[in-house]
Amino acid sequence: MTPEKPVMPQKLKARLYPVVLRQFSRKDFHAVNIRDISKESGISTGTIYKYFSSKEDLLFSIVDEKLLDLASLLRMHLAGTEDIREMFRKMFWVTMNFFDENPDLAITAFITVPWKSFMASKSYKRETEMDILNGVVEIAKKRGAVITDIENHYFADLYMMITQRHIQNWYVHGMKWKLADSINQFFDFFWKIVKPLSK
Repeated sequence: MTPEKPVMPQKLKARLYPVVLRQFSRKDFHAVNIRDISKESGISTGTIYKYFSSKEDLLFSIVDEKLLDLASLLRMHLAGTEDIREMFRKMFWVTMNFFDENPDLAITAFITVPWKSFMASKSYKRETEMDILNGVVEIAKKRGAVITDIENHYFADLYMMITQRHIQNWYVHGMKWKLADSINQFFDFFWKIVKPLSK
């Protein structure tokens, strides 16, 4: 059994994490190596390998931590919100605004990383924001605010498809706009899909 790696101190993370995301957002996944990350961050390769077993382990650990930050923001913004439509809108707004503030993360997670590698990681299999969305869906169904016979995972599919597609489109067009500014272009479409016909 492989022993658990120690947790990297926050002071080192603050130096290392931005460099890793910058490297992966500007280069092909396979062109990034620990040596270049070490050189730019000023953290020795030995120190990096003390905490992470590979560049994949390093990258996916960062992505996982950052997406936990997104989940915390979602919880904070949803707290006290009663209107179901506004809850769903906030899910999208907080997500897009988060990636506006973390563009290197957006590019790395949705453009650079080979999906086969990403799908094998715990970051892809994370449940945190999906659990939050599922909670919103359950509340919406109890109130009759959405179509109740749509299975919950289809709401997650819509959320992921819309956010990922908009990030990819934003990247292809040179990142010329704020992701959060695009919400009004697609949210009404989303809401028309999920709300009951009588609403």
